[in-house]
Amino acid sequence: MNQAVAVSAQPSNRRMTRDMIPLVRIREFLMRCFAIPLLAIAISSSIPVFSQQTAGNQNAGTTPAADSAPPFEERLGVGDVIGVSVYESPDLTRNVRIDPNGDIRLPFVRQHIHAAGLTSDELESAIAAALVEEQLMIAPIVSVSVAESHSRPITVLGAVKAPTSLDAPGTMTLLEAILKAGGLSDTAGTEIEVSHPSTSADGRTVNLTERIPVRPLMDGSDPAVNIKLSGGETVRVLENARIFIVGNVIHPGPVPAGGVSDNTVLKAITLAGGLDSFTSRTAYIYRTEAGNGEKNRISIPIKKIMTFKAPDVPLYGGDMLYVPSATGQRFSSKALAATLGVGLGVAALVIYIVR
Repeated sequence: MNQAVAVSAQPSNRRMTRDMIPLVRIREFLMRCFAIPLLAIAISSSIPVFSQQTAGNQNAGTTPAADSAPPFEERLGVGDVIGVSVYESPDLTRNVRIDPNGDIRLPFVRQHIHAAGLTSDELESAIAAALVEEQLMIAPIVSVSVAESHSRPITVLGAVKAPTSLDAPGTMTLLEAILKAGGLSDTAGTEIEVSHPSTSADGRTVNLTERIPVRPLMDGSDPAVNIKLSGGETVRVLENARIFIVGNVIHPGPVPAGGVSDNTVLKAITLAGGLDSFTSRTAYIYRTEAGNGEKNRISIPIKKIMTFKAPDVPLYGGDMLYVPSATGQRFSSKALAATLGVGLGVAALVIYIVR
C-alpha cells in the first residue's frame, strides 16, 4: 500500500518539475535581458572617468613642449649646402646648395622647393610634399642635414691675430674659432665676449652675450668654458686695458694696465722710462667717464708725486696722462749755457739747484 502510494506520487513530482522548467528558463532569459543593458550602462559610464583620470595623469607628468624648446631654432639661408637623403631613392640623395632665390632643385622634381628661412624639419616636409604632389613617391621618408653653413657665419673680432668670418660646418668650439683666427694677439685681455642668436618670447631674434675667461680656455683647465658654436655667433676677444702716456717722458706711448689697484701715475711714469728733462710741475689726466661719456681733465702735481711729496693718483684703463714740458726752464737753460759757455746739462743742473 505504501509502495503504491509512493509509486503513484513520483509521476506527480516529475510533472511539477517539468512544469517549472519553462518558468526557470523565462526568469533566466529576463535576467539576461536586463543584465546586458545594465552592464553596458556601467561600462559606458566608467569609460569617461577612466579617460579623464588617464588624461589627468598624463598632463601631470608631461612638461609643455614650449618649455623644452631650444632657445634658438636654426634656419637655413642662401648659400647653405643641404644634405638631402630620401629613403630607398639614391637618385634623390645628394648635397644641394640653396640658390640666391632661396630655392633648391632636386632630380626629377619639376618645381623649385623653397628652403631659405625654413628649419631642417620644415624643409623635410616641403620636399616630401613635392615628391607626393608630382606622384614620384607615395610616402617618402626624407632627411635633411646642414653640410655647410654660409648664411650663419661665426665672426671672430678683437684682440686676435687675423680677425675673420668663419663658416660653421655643424658645430665648432670656441677654442677652434679663435685658433682659426690666428690665435690671441699681444693685446688680448682676460675675457672673451660671445654673442649668441636667440629667439625672444614674441618671436624676435635677439643676441644673448656671455663672458668667457681667457686663461682656463687657453690652458684647458676648465673644459666647460670651451663652449659649442653652431653659427651666427660673434666672438670678440677683449683687449687688455691700456694707459696712454704722452708728453715729456722718455718713452711715450701706451703701457699695459694691470688691476685697478695697480694703475697709478707713479707706476705709469716708471713704465714709460721716467720723466724727461725740463718737465712742468703740473701734468694732466684726460679721462672719459664710463657712465655718460663725458671727457674730463684732471690736474695733478707730477713733480711732487715723483718726489713722494704728494700722494700718488690712481689711473684707469683708457686714461691719457699728458706731461707737459717747462718751456720757460728750457729757454732759460739754453740762454744760460750760451752766456756761460757750458753745456745744457750743467745749465739745467744750475737751474734745478737755484729753484
